[in-house]
Amino acid sequence: MLFIGIDSGTQSTKAIVLDLDSGGLVAEAQEKYDLIDGLPPGHLEQHPRTWVDATDAAVSRCLESLGERRAAVRGIGVSGQQHGLVVLDENDAVVRPAKLWCDTSTAAQCDEFAAAFGGRDGLIARAGNAILPGYTIPKLLWLKQNEPARFAATRSVLLPHDYLNFWLTGVKRMEYGDASGTGILNVRTRDWDTDLVDFVDPRVREMLPPLGSSNAAHGVLRADLAEKWGLSADTRVSAGGGDNMMGAIGTGNIAPGIVTASFGTSGTLYGCAAQPVIDPNGEIAAFCDSTDRWLPLVCTMNVTVVTELVRGWFGWDLAEMERRIAASEPGAGGVSFLPYLNGERTPNLPNGAGVLHGLNGSNATPANLARAAMEGATLGLAYGLRRFTELGLTPSEIRLTGGGTKSAVWRQIAADVFGVPVVGLATAEGASLGAAIQAAHAAGQGGYEELCGRLVALDDASRCEPDAEAAAFYREKLDRQTRLTGDLKAGGWL
Repeated sequence: MLFIGIDSGTQSTKAIVLDLDSGGLVAEAQEKYDLIDGLPPGHLEQHPRTWVDATDAAVSRCLESLGERRAAVRGIGVSGQQHGLVVLDENDAVVRPAKLWCDTSTAAQCDEFAAAFGGRDGLIARAGNAILPGYTIPKLLWLKQNEPARFAATRSVLLPHDYLNFWLTGVKRMEYGDASGTGILNVRTRDWDTDLVDFVDPRVREMLPPLGSSNAAHGVLRADLAEKWGLSADTRVSAGGGDNMMGAIGTGNIAPGIVTASFGTSGTLYGCAAQPVIDPNGEIAAFCDSTDRWLPLVCTMNVTVVTELVRGWFGWDLAEMERRIAASEPGAGGVSFLPYLNGERTPNLPNGAGVLHGLNGSNATPANLARAAMEGATLGLAYGLRRFTELGLTPSEIRLTGGGTKSAVWRQIAADVFGVPVVGLATAEGASLGAAIQAAHAAGQGGYEELCGRLVALDDASRCEPDAEAAAFYREKLDRQTRLTGDLKAGGWL
């Protein structure tokens, strides 16, 4: 029995085929794409058609490699980048390109929400989360204020994975996990907050699709797609979810005590909770997960984007960068790199910038600059982990996923910075694997505990234990990075 997992991200769409009996991946394919060029600073967009075309191509390539085995496919699950705004007109045509999670052009709209609902504290008391520039609802307010004709033409609002589910099934629906990243879901009750909705426009109530359990199937594959792909007419599409929610399933992060850290273009750190975890400071997102539990999460917008920038400065390949960083001592000779190249979400610096600090005539070496970049990006996530522990979420193990975790040097830095053992996964496809596992669950093939216990494999060779001396040093460096960030922000420089 086979299940397809799709992970539609900012840079590419991946598709895998999971053999439920063997636990192995029997096919995989990837289609890459770019953001729309030429937009003003802070505006980051893609056309939803890009995701559809990439999904079609990646799934088709997987199925071609399967040949006649494609008849064993029973379900499909979709993971998608969170928070993106997809707006459709009365004919279900896309009104405009999607504003993405990393779009920071909506800071003014976030301020309007805060002013109307008692600031950050009032928003958190109302729905569990502050409203941040990455979230979906300020994008919709931005649309109304800046493109009123397009807003007037809008009849439906979907998230990226919802749009792919709609394309696959013809059904519009939202599940709790991804919906909790819109900014208008009360995460305590899993209901829309109608006052927040109405603040944009009362008509938005009619734009939102039905909302329901993440454990319920989304629908059945469209007949024309089933015929095109050579799949059964009763192929089921699961609810799917945001990439972090699917990554939690795909890394076996389905019970308290395990935390997942994703080192991609951006970074995320998230755990599993049996009840909402509300951060009164608003730094930890109080999301729902895609198993009808909760997913406290911290997101930073600058991880491999920082190391890739430095690698480009010196023209290194990945192996050379690894060698150079390994030759630099912890602390990078006193160099610090505040990694806010794309602005930042945690801490909330939508107009932030990167800062190199502590350079002098003896430490300004390529190796130290590269190590400072890697440390700065990791310390950004450690800032969130510190907040986790303050809220009572203490991990016993952190499971690593994403391209950055292929680096042995970075894994050891992560263990030392986090002060917790870290381990990679046997497969790098956390989100797509989670989507395939959810599809199997929706098809009645077992509970999450049994499925994840059998299908999620750790790479024990990648396990790193924290060095006590290095961990103590990095706790101090985190304090310094936090103070430096705060001082620069207070002075108007960030």
